[in-house]
Amino acid sequence: MTARVLEVIQAGVVPYGDALAWQRDLAQARIERRIPHDLLLLLEHPPVVTLGRNAHDHNVLRPAGVELFEVERGGDVTFHGPGQLVGYPIIDLTGYKQDLHWYLRTLEQALIGALETLGIPAERNPGYTGVWTQGRKIASIGIHVKQWVTWHGFALNVTTDLAHFDRIVPCGIPGVEMTSIEREGGPKGHGRGKGEGSLWNQTIAAVIQGFQRTFGVDPILNDGPNDALRLRRSGVWAHA
Repeated sequence: MTARVLEVIQAGVVPYGDALAWQRDLAQARIERRIPHDLLLLLEHPPVVTLGRNAHDHNVLRPAGVELFEVERGGDVTFHGPGQLVGYPIIDLTGYKQDLHWYLRTLEQALIGALETLGIPAERNPGYTGVWTQGRKIASIGIHVKQWVTWHGFALNVTTDLAHFDRIVPCGIPGVEMTSIEREGGPKGHGRGKGEGSLWNQTIAAVIQGFQRTFGVDPILNDGPNDALRLRRSGVWAHA
């Protein structure tokens, strides 16, 4: 059996509003079969707070100084910012399983596998969506699905400044403690940069491997931010 193709696009730092429009466009193109295979956008956002469909305003404690977006994903409030790896899978679930619970659990498992590769024991927390390690939350997940095509996705804290989470009640869970790969003693990279051997690049490699194992996909890597943004601006999908 031929493995499903997953094109992985490393897009660098992308403002949240641009990334939101981009993934909506790609999801619609996938629904209309103008894109022949699934995609995984991997990127980073400038500081931003997003509120999902189930968000409560009182969970935003200190909004000053960051943009706020109300979006269609599930879940409550979350923070995105530097040092956090954000992944937006654009996946047609008709090629897998038309079951949102299966998709959420599979996303969690892909991240659990990635963290195990990085030497961090990770697990689910019954009753909650996301990934945890030793009682602390390290990855958040919120999705949207239209005609069985997904967008939105996950946020994995790599070297994130965790003080930013003091702005909100993360995911609407009172008392939750957020953590990061760096804080949990993940593999030592070459500083906080994003060059070869860095913790950031090791995390990207582990996440791609986690998707490969868990979803049974054949990843095709596109790591050119300029090509990715050119595709977004042109509105035309083509291989770089």
